[in-house]
Formats: sequence, C-alpha cells, structure tokens
Amino acid sequence: MYTLSDKFTSMKPSAVREILKVTSQPGMIAFAGGSPAVAAFPTEEVTKISNEILTENPVSALVYGVSEGYDPLRKTVKEWLKERENVGTDDDSVIITAGGTQVMDIASRILSDKGDTVICEEPSFIGSLNCFRSHGLKLVGVPIDDDGMNIEALERVIKENPSAKFIYTIPNFQNPGGTTLSLEKRKAMYKLALENDLVIVEDNPYGNLRVAGDDVPAIKSFDTEGIVIYAGSFSKILAPGIRVAYAVVPSKMAGAFTIGKQVSDVHTGVLNQMIVSRWFDEYDVNAHIEKIRVIYRQKLNLMCDCLDKYCPKIEYVRPEGGLFIWAKLPESVDMLEYVNRLIEYKVAVVPGSCFMTDDTAPCQYIRLNFSTPSDENIIKGVEIMGKVLKDMEK
Repeated sequence: MYTLSDKFTSMKPSAVREILKVTSQPGMIAFAGGSPAVAAFPTEEVTKISNEILTENPVSALVYGVSEGYDPLRKTVKEWLKERENVGTDDDSVIITAGGTQVMDIASRILSDKGDTVICEEPSFIGSLNCFRSHGLKLVGVPIDDDGMNIEALERVIKENPSAKFIYTIPNFQNPGGTTLSLEKRKAMYKLALENDLVIVEDNPYGNLRVAGDDVPAIKSFDTEGIVIYAGSFSKILAPGIRVAYAVVPSKMAGAFTIGKQVSDVHTGVLNQMIVSRWFDEYDVNAHIEKIRVIYRQKLNLMCDCLDKYCPKIEYVRPEGGLFIWAKLPESVDMLEYVNRLIEYKVAVVPGSCFMTDDTAPCQYIRLNFSTPSDENIIKGVEIMGKVLKDMEK
C-alpha cells in the first residue's frame, strides 16, 4: 500500500477551490471567487490574435519553447515594467511563468530547504500559503494594519526566526486584506530584509487594478542590492485562463530560477505567450487597463455601499483597488456558522480562517469578491448577508 509524503499528509485542499464547487449550483451568488469581471476580458482581441497566429505560422506556436520564456514577450514586459513602474534593471532577468503562483513555487524551491521559515502577512493568499507548506516550510505570520504589514511585528518576527529565508508580501490591495503597503513601510521592509540577509518576494497581481488613491512605488523599484523577486501576472488585466505571468529576478538568482522552472514545467505554453506578446504589439494595453478600472471602481463602490446599507455591523476598510473586501463580523456571530448559513441562502463567501497561517485559530473575518458577480447579485447577495446576520444576532 502506498503512502503520501510527509509534506502532503497534513495538506488540505484550497478552501476557495472547494467553495467554488458550491458556486456552480443553480442560483448561487458567488462572492467566493477571485476571477476578473468577464466584461473586462478583451475577447475580440484575443480571438483575432489567436486566429492570426494559427493561420500565419501555427508550428511556431506548437513547438517546445525556451524555459525563460518567449523572447519578444520577455523584452516587451521588461520595457513595459520599466516605463510603467520603474521596475527592473539591466541586471535583472524577466522570466515568464505559468501563472503567478508558479513564481512562489520556484522561489520556495531555490531559496529554502525543508524546515526553513517564510515570513508572510497575516492573513495572506491561500494559494501561496499552501505552496509554501508543500515545500515543508514553516509559516510565520505578521499582522497587517490598514496600511499593510506591521513593521514593528515584522522586526520582532525576524529576530525570533533566524532561519527565515524570505519575506512574502502582496503590497497592493492585498489578498484577502485589501490593504496597500505604504511607501514608508515598503522602505522599512527592504531595510530589514537587507540587514538580515532576507529575500523579499513581492507579489503584485492586482497593482494595475487601482481605482482610487495614488500609485505607490514597488519595492523592486528601489532594489539596489538584488534581493527582491518581483511577480506579476496577466491574469487580472487580460484573462486568467491564459496562465501567463512573469518574475523579475536578480541576475544572481536567474540561473537557479530557470532550473527551478525546468523542474516544474520545462516552459510556459508558447501559444499563450505569443497571444500576450501580440496583444502588446497590436493594442494599447495601458488604455485597456484604464478601461477595466472603470468596471472595478463601479463594482467595488456598489458592494461597499450595499455593505454600509444592509450590513452596518460588519467592519471593513474600503480598498483602493484589487478584487476583494476583507469583512469583520460582530464578535457575537460564529463566523463558520454564518458562512454555512449563507450557503443555505445561496450566497457563497470564503471563511477568513483559510487565509491564516494557523487555520484553526479563531477568526471573525470573511472574504468577499466583487468582480465576479453581476451588479444585481451584488445587491441581492449583500442584502441576504444582512438578513442572515440579523437573524443570528437575535
């Protein structure tokens, strides 16, 4: 009889993915997903580009590719990031990956050994947490404030965990917390990492979805010592099914990062990379981003307005972008019971405990997604949330 590896015997399936199975039920209002709004997909452009590639020279898209990525796309991404975010130097390499989570997988593989510590925000993205767990890493969480990771707590955690290898952060519209790490804290984090021989893995899938406030410089933009791996993705601005993302990797790590990717998948799908590359060549990507920001601004404001109207006892910080709202229930309400009760009323949300380093610890939060449901379902679903909350408080 076979046995699973020690690393996987304690692993649990992604609660978000499990809840998404429920959302397929007829009439279910899905606040549990994380997909971009369908209206934001440039479907006509992708159809046209795909037809061009497969008509003009299909073989070029169907052969093996280079592990580092399709070279025209790598060059385009490097130029675009430098112009838009001042990210990347001549000493950095852009490596194309199959989704943003693969960056975390490769970073874990090349930076750490089983039993090492990764420092992450508390709460944090469940996909990355499970990725780190799969490598046998110890997770140590640092609480977030309204302006991102608490730096005093980070400094304490670093001192208490000398075996830590890297800091994982989602600085813009954090998933699930919705917070944005302030410039002051970004600089403080970088200084602490530099002083303690730590790498920073800066995960920025949502940065282009800002709908309010001013852009904050990426940590990578002031990385003069080559200690930051920057991850970005086209899932949120083009389409998640494309599965094309990228890492900006310091030159001293690039060779190991490429080998780590070869162990994982040899190369990212060539056709999908070519689609993204031609999208940049033939269309105004920055104009597209401004267009989809209008969609997300309206949806975010609608959900926040509905929460204020129907759920006044639920606390939250209005995010300046991204796809999620991190909502705190009254202490008198059992969070898991509330989530299960909502499912009975055909509303699916994600329990906040899923995003904690210890998912068995008490938690009063739920994560709400506003990008996927229709406007009608946002209004209807939040109204149901309010009614169920009132019933449970009686």
